[in-house]
Amino acid sequence: MANIVSVNISARKGEQKHPVPQVTLKLRHGIVGDAHAGDWHRQVSLLAEESVDTMRAACPIPLDAGVFAENINTTGIDLKHLPVGTHLCIGEAEVEVTQIGKECHSDCAIKRAVGKCVMPTEGIFAVVVREGIIRPGDEIKILEVSK
Repeated sequence: MANIVSVNISARKGEQKHPVPQVTLKLRHGIVGDAHAGDWHRQVSLLAEESVDTMRAACPIPLDAGVFAENINTTGIDLKHLPVGTHLCIGEAEVEVTQIGKECHSDCAIKRAVGKCVMPTEGIFAVVVREGIIRPGDEIKILEVSK
């Protein structure tokens, strides 16, 4: 079973996100209270805990939830291989995958410390298609896989 490990937000872009007890996903917005929210194609970011664990093995600094600026840490789901267009039910909400990976910022502290960052190749981005609250422990279900 796939689950949420952590939900994370930040007040400003360019800052590490920090875990919170729950987040509210809003249509055409993303996560209420998060700096990356807005009416665009990368409202919510997800990163598998398994990807973070790979980095933890090679990194001399602690890698807490949100360190890669991800909103949602997951376990038990192979995020990086989900095609764009896939719909995921997460807790009460539903999101649609819009992008796999992204360009890494050259000043990324993790990339400087370790030499690489997992977000550009293993992080995914989504838009909210059904509003709701999500919390650590909530289940993630693949509803529809785009062809």
